[in-house]
Amino acid sequence: MILGLDVMGGDHAPGVTIAGAVDALDALPQETKIALFGPRDVILTELGKHNADPQCFDIVECPEVIAMGESPIRAFAAKPYSSIAIGFKFLKNKKIDAFSSAGDTGVMFVGAINNVERIPGIIRPCISTVVPREDGKVNLLLDVGLNPDCRVDVMYQFAILGYIYSKYILKIPEPKVGLLNIGAEEKKGSILTQSVHQILKDASELNFVGNVEGIEMFTEKADVIVTDGFTGNIVLKQMEAMTSIIVRRGLRDSYIDSFNYENFGGTPILGINAPVFIGHGKSSAKAIKNMILASQEMVHSNLIKNFKKAFKHISL
Repeated sequence: MILGLDVMGGDHAPGVTIAGAVDALDALPQETKIALFGPRDVILTELGKHNADPQCFDIVECPEVIAMGESPIRAFAAKPYSSIAIGFKFLKNKKIDAFSSAGDTGVMFVGAINNVERIPGIIRPCISTVVPREDGKVNLLLDVGLNPDCRVDVMYQFAILGYIYSKYILKIPEPKVGLLNIGAEEKKGSILTQSVHQILKDASELNFVGNVEGIEMFTEKADVIVTDGFTGNIVLKQMEAMTSIIVRRGLRDSYIDSFNYENFGGTPILGINAPVFIGHGKSSAKAIKNMILASQEMVHSNLIKNFKKAFKHISL
């Protein structure tokens, strides 16, 4: 297994990305390698700071860099030898098994769609986040940003993706699926959420438990919480902001610490033909390490194969 990493992605690259890769290598099985995409001289310099043997990595020379905030379409056309562009080419040609970056989310999404493409049957891929619960387990919230405008059938597919992800990655035998809404009653919410509620209620392949209110997000009511990308991103940013405020005020404990994004590293784009992980722009070495380890787990779980199997038999 070869796991690809964009060395130049993130606010603190390449220092933290190389540090994270070195730490991850020690935690991976011996037969698993990490491919580093970026300028060779930069990679060798950073590896030297950690006394890491370059022979332990696959180094792929990429002289160009796509910066945060660049137009995704123009960036790929203007910088075909960037670390992200070449990384996706390697993934498309199966020279690596997964690709991760803390670079621009839009660029990563466009790269994924244009290179590894969607799983047949998927209308819109999505991204998710884990929501820590007080009992020590986690819930899965999706979408959290890729799809601010959603249709009923798209959100139904989010539920399927979340159900399968929770089953094979979070190891929940029969995940409970809920719909984020402003009340428990079926007729609560917008026209969209009411329509989604009905289609999820009728979906025999899902263990649907009904609406989930904001105050229930951190409970065991649902293992998978479905929402549109607009709402999901606001919820995600609120959780990050409140956690930061609590920590700054010195109110930390083990539960508050579980919200630290570094523990999860990055989030996969769900619904495409290969594992692609997007990390936080401010990722630390610990976050990079955990993102690489998460990509290894996704490859090992055969999650993509299970997605394909499910959507081959699902029709609306």
